[in-house]
Amino acid sequence: MVDATFLAVSVLTIGSAIAALEIRSMIYGSIALMITLAGVAGFFLLLDAPFVAMFQISVYVGSIAVLILFTVMLVRRELIFNKIEDPRRRYAGIGLMIVTMLGIGTIILGSGLKTMEVDAPSVDFREIGEDFLTYYSPALVVMALILASAVIGALVLARREDVTTGQRAD
Repeated sequence: MVDATFLAVSVLTIGSAIAALEIRSMIYGSIALMITLAGVAGFFLLLDAPFVAMFQISVYVGSIAVLILFTVMLVRRELIFNKIEDPRRRYAGIGLMIVTMLGIGTIILGSGLKTMEVDAPSVDFREIGEDFLTYYSPALVVMALILASAVIGALVLARREDVTTGQRAD
């Protein structure tokens, strides 16, 4: 059962990642990215790490992907799509992907993961939560300020001025 679940989550995650890269519409690409990040959270659930999975969903799917989605919706389409695509770039990207995947595969196969044995006790997710709220709280505050400044920057970029009359079109 776990193998079938892993296979389903893998197909969903990889398929939505490919869709996020290949879909022409920025809105649908952002939604595919959100599905990809949710699939990564599914992997954490399969690894019996529910705290990390919920953190993945709340931070990446709930915050960053939604921020990307709102930014795409706020920025005008002509600012994004004014360039002509070169078809050779797609083949160069596919070649780079193959080289990267072969390199990662070589590193993983040569790392000795199959011979590794771990008898360490599992970590309680409550301890991780306490660490996040005590030791790592300044980093969380800084990340919240960065996300807030990104939203403000997106709103500033979205506010356009009419070129002919010099008035804002809010």
